[in-house]
Amino acid sequence: MKTIDELLAEGVTGKRVFVRADLNVPLSGTAITDDGRIRAVQPTVEKLAAAGARVIVASHLGRPKGAPDPAFSLAPAAARLGELIGADVAFATDTVGESARATVAALTDGRVAVIENLRFNPGETSKDDAERGEFADQLAELADVYVGDGFGAVHRKHASVFDLPARLPHAAGDLIATEVGVLKKLTENVERPYAVVLGGSKVSDKLGVIDHLLERADRILIGGGMAYTFLKAQGHEVGSSLLQEDQIPAVLEYLKRAEDKGVEFVLPVDVVVCEQFPDLKAKAPTEHRTVPADAIPAGFMGLDNGPETNKLYASKLADAVTVFWNGPMGVFEHPDYAEGTRAVAQALVDSEGFSVVGGGDSAAAVRILGFDENAFGHISTGGGASLEYLEGKTLPGLAALED
Repeated sequence: MKTIDELLAEGVTGKRVFVRADLNVPLSGTAITDDGRIRAVQPTVEKLAAAGARVIVASHLGRPKGAPDPAFSLAPAAARLGELIGADVAFATDTVGESARATVAALTDGRVAVIENLRFNPGETSKDDAERGEFADQLAELADVYVGDGFGAVHRKHASVFDLPARLPHAAGDLIATEVGVLKKLTENVERPYAVVLGGSKVSDKLGVIDHLLERADRILIGGGMAYTFLKAQGHEVGSSLLQEDQIPAVLEYLKRAEDKGVEFVLPVDVVVCEQFPDLKAKAPTEHRTVPADAIPAGFMGLDNGPETNKLYASKLADAVTVFWNGPMGVFEHPDYAEGTRAVAQALVDSEGFSVVGGGDSAAAVRILGFDENAFGHISTGGGASLEYLEGKTLPGLAALED
């Protein structure tokens, strides 16, 4: 996989460099609520601009249905990128149309442009190779060189991620190089003890990574909504908590395999419960209580780890040399149910080991809860991509860059 430094050594002055970034930031109206993914690609953009390249940044945002939708415009992301790099960033109001062609043609050496949301074109996500290829051909006309730096999208077989690199000289940006290097530390010659913390809502989202990590981890700590399927599998009542009954057989198999392999599975011992899901916009105080994890009352749902679980999990992470965390421990967006997630984040900060926050809601939680990002070994920009890598899958976007 060619690096961006190797590309720069060959010379990029005056060349149109297409940077496939991940600017898929959360928005409230047109306001960006977390600019972490923009800041993650900033070094690559600045490096190329400083070398005299004409930089074309492209990305998706959200899930528009293959047509323009103002709610998913990249205009706010383009404006924020300009603020971060301290320079005007031109913005094209389409992907490969008149605006994109004119915007790119107007670029001078060292300048940057962002083109509109790639998913406004149905060819970006098409499952038809020919349709995807046609869109990639149009994108290729805009550029001379391709730099892949959107790690959060490398698990997608999309035109700008998979097909476009085959049409242009290509290299990996600094972000992708960093992400791959970190993930190798979690899969090859791992320093032990190796602890994994998995949360989030659904067991089914994590089956593949649990299966793979059972062969590698020393401890697996389970939290979030997925914990209740594990508790139910152990014979406990879980009230109205989130439950995937169809996954109980798989959970029982994993618990048995963990026991056979000497992998420690750690589940909540107490949980914070409420009778109804809280209003995450109002964030008004709710009536909640802490109960033992094996005694959740009927009609109550578990929404966070309890204080004894928080102490237990902190103790299980204290001596870990390597930690991977993906998925919040509760409904961290509401202050009444944020302590479990906060406790895991704090345990990683306090640990002397190498800690990786696996993107997605975990990365958002770290920032929302006010932690210093530099206190962690690495915060990934791609939750789904990180998980699929840890499952041992081939990621299309990485494979395309290795050719």
